[in-house]
Amino acid sequence: MHTPTLVIVAAILSALVTTVLFAVWFFNRRIPGLRLWTWAFLGGAVLCATLLFRAHLPEVASVVLTQTANALAAYLCWQGSRAYMGRPPSPHGYAAAVLAAVLCIAVYFTLVQPHAGARFALAGCVAATCFLLTARTVARGGFRNMPARYLFAGMVGVHGVFVLVRPLLFRLAAPSDAGLLVQISQFVLLEATVALVMIAFGTLMLINEFITTELRHLAEVDPLTSVFNRRAFLALLDKGLATAQHSQAALPVLVMDLDHFKKINDTWGHRSGDDALRHFVMLAQRCLRKEDVMGRLGGEEFAIFLPSTDRQGAGAVAERLRALVETQPPAIDGGSTPLTVSIGIALSASNDSAQSVLQRADEAMYVAKKLGRNRVEFVSAAVQTAAA
Repeated sequence: MHTPTLVIVAAILSALVTTVLFAVWFFNRRIPGLRLWTWAFLGGAVLCATLLFRAHLPEVASVVLTQTANALAAYLCWQGSRAYMGRPPSPHGYAAAVLAAVLCIAVYFTLVQPHAGARFALAGCVAATCFLLTARTVARGGFRNMPARYLFAGMVGVHGVFVLVRPLLFRLAAPSDAGLLVQISQFVLLEATVALVMIAFGTLMLINEFITTELRHLAEVDPLTSVFNRRAFLALLDKGLATAQHSQAALPVLVMDLDHFKKINDTWGHRSGDDALRHFVMLAQRCLRKEDVMGRLGGEEFAIFLPSTDRQGAGAVAERLRALVETQPPAIDGGSTPLTVSIGIALSASNDSAQSVLQRADEAMYVAKKLGRNRVEFVSAAVQTAAA
């Protein structure tokens, strides 16, 4: 294929991808890293345009534009990946210093000691480093859970390795073998074009992953308190019960209800009631481990299950939470508002479903209400069976 044709194809593809990514970012600016990825593909388009028109530019200007566009495109790809993964940006001062050094070296090999091969190798080292750092940054979370990240990392990583070693390809041809040099140049351009398409595809996969995760979050998490909603909590409780039954262990389940919560809504309004609910969840999370699961069943009623915990441990967690709620009331209208919680605890039995163990814990919570509130009550499967 004609070399300028390959460059034109790459330029058109870069421009199209930039347009698509900009449109996606314009309508959904919450996707992390997307703005930087858009600028990265724009840098690729500028690089291609510079290569197309370099015969009409002064050599130094052409070299500076090419090296700058190449370095910025790869660097912005890396920074976009850091933003997507929730990592802070690397210090831009270091990047500016590296770019300045690259440009100085490129100008040296243009005016002082002209060497196109050295400039090509320099550009490859800068871009390859950024692409390999991108692959390392994104490959997190486990392939089963986040396959899009690993596919994207694989595409970028393979391209980075190729960019790093491609100067060696030109050593395969003698300087006098113009035909082979042209073929190698065309192969390098073809790889860059294919890599552009694949990286663009990988970027779209990451965008889809983020949107899917957001939708799943909206479907599973209570928007007010940021704990699991009832449906998601029951699904997780089913899995927790299956694990407990497999290991022949009991799973403690806690059901909690805030005492006299209606009074807060009636006296200070629903916004203050929402603040009280968020305050309670904050206190509860201070009592829980990473593997413990909390959900909002509805209104002011919450539930927690505690994997790998016995009766005494569950009671200690419940009592600590009860004491925290009593001694650290929420601040409403500049003052503290008394708040207490009634907690019921049930241990799962071998044949329990999520609904059955949750019902027993709920009944224990109502016993706590009847006995005066602001207390912890416990019911076991054996007691429940005997009562029946």
